[in-house]
Amino acid sequence: MLVMTAIITNKKIAFISVHLRKNKSIQSLLPIKSLPMNILITGANRGIGLEMVRQAQQQGWRVFACCRNPHNADSLFNIARLSNGQISVHIADMLELATLQALSYELRNEAIDILVNNAGVYGPDKNRFGNVDVAGWLQTFQVNSIAPLKMVEAFIEQLNMGQRKVVACMSSKMGSMADNGYGNSYIYRSSKAALNAVVKSLSIDLKEQGIISVALHPGWVKTDMGGPNAEISTTECVQQLLGHINALTPADSGRFIDIDGSDIPW
Repeated sequence: MLVMTAIITNKKIAFISVHLRKNKSIQSLLPIKSLPMNILITGANRGIGLEMVRQAQQQGWRVFACCRNPHNADSLFNIARLSNGQISVHIADMLELATLQALSYELRNEAIDILVNNAGVYGPDKNRFGNVDVAGWLQTFQVNSIAPLKMVEAFIEQLNMGQRKVVACMSSKMGSMADNGYGNSYIYRSSKAALNAVVKSLSIDLKEQGIISVALHPGWVKTDMGGPNAEISTTECVQQLLGHINALTPADSGRFIDIDGSDIPW
């Protein structure tokens, strides 16, 4: 697997990120320039992750773009070919935790300013009371809840080498207990609630190391998961998410942040 990764990373990609200053009123957010940083993104081959790649190129960041199967990531590689080496593509399979350790070893000398745990799945259709796919539930838990923690564990040294020291985990309002007014969706809801618990514990356990850990709700986004009838495009979503990430301070660690910058109740 290491040999395969080394070959893949010879194809470089330029990474982009547009940043917005954090503001309680999302309408007042405006793009700003930020200092060059190193960012690692999982699930970078499509949807929100791919849009992060597109926008980050404008900022000239060094990006480590990770996905389960780079050989099928045509859109990502198309961006990579025009990047002049600012982005490299790597294997990070959330169902094969050994790939996370292998990637960490490969990037052992690289500082990581921002780690974005973006990879995630909705899980199987059998997701309602009386008809829950248990095997699919366990698999979804590994991708959405366990793997993000293992990513942070694998890259703790690289995060400590970075300047920003940010861990941003893509969560969902569906993981909020207080916001659950419709029931059902047991698998996805519980996996994101578990992720939120992971983020909160990280904010406590890594506080003395100066690492900021947050959970982010991206909104209802027009992706494969969100569908065509969703409220916002990936472009709008990523502009706002990167704005919030760029403005984080240690006081924000442990927050569950909505797309408009407000706090979501657990």
